[in-house]
Amino acid sequence: MLEIAGLSHTYANGTVALNDVSLSIPRGMFGLLGPNGAGKSTLMRTIATLQAPTAGTIRFGDIDALAEPDRLRRTLGYLPQDFGVYPRVSAYAMLDQMAVLKGITGRADRKAVVETLLNQTNLWAVRDKAIAGFSGGMRQRFGIAQALIGNPELIIVDEPTAGLDPEERNRFLNLLAAIGDNVVVILSTHIVDDVADLCPLMAVLANGRVQLQGKPADLIASTRGHVWRKAIGHSELPTYQASHEIISTRLFAGQTIIHVLSDRQPAGFHPVEGGLEDVYFATLSTLRRAA
Repeated sequence: MLEIAGLSHTYANGTVALNDVSLSIPRGMFGLLGPNGAGKSTLMRTIATLQAPTAGTIRFGDIDALAEPDRLRRTLGYLPQDFGVYPRVSAYAMLDQMAVLKGITGRADRKAVVETLLNQTNLWAVRDKAIAGFSGGMRQRFGIAQALIGNPELIIVDEPTAGLDPEERNRFLNLLAAIGDNVVVILSTHIVDDVADLCPLMAVLANGRVQLQGKPADLIASTRGHVWRKAIGHSELPTYQASHEIISTRLFAGQTIIHVLSDRQPAGFHPVEGGLEDVYFATLSTLRRAA
């Protein structure tokens, strides 16, 4: 269990990135959903012991992450939003070197670890290829391979599917699902479908604070009877924006589909069964309205 309590962080320029964040994260996939600039990457870097918070505590089992960062790092796998590698080095050689840095010094042990990870991430066929020639999806799978070195019990992946095509995204999410049963995996993203597809528990982070948390199915159920849809002409959108709380718009077959938040069914609107996207947009809309 990862326990985060009262975590806050203010940068030197006065920017408040985290404001009293508290979360309890058990084994399995946990989705951290939020817009760009919400504080997600700051939270991930802080959990990964790459920066110290202004206030608060982080505990993983019996490890005090702030007092014993080296101890946490020994059981941590981290795939940051942007990670650098030596581009002309092959995938096999790079993983081998990273295994040395993780303390796997025996040649036979490293060979077993590296070959297992290359097969697990479906990179065995390109093991001798320079990482510079990898596609975006292949690089992300390599990133997961390096994060899995040493059998970590806590894995953090930050915006892992941004920029991937649909096929690579599915392949990457399937890989995450396969490793997420017996360890704590935090999936930080602004892509709603990633959380909906993978995570039995989630939280929404915005403006540096946890805005809501729980099981996606329960959160979706809470929006039923409060979200309504209507197809309108694009020119009508300003009129509806002035008279309704629109939480999302999208184009379909030349029309604009709007979803609005209301405790009562507006005239001409139809009920929406709801989805995690509606939960997310309704949360952000409520936050904007309160600002």
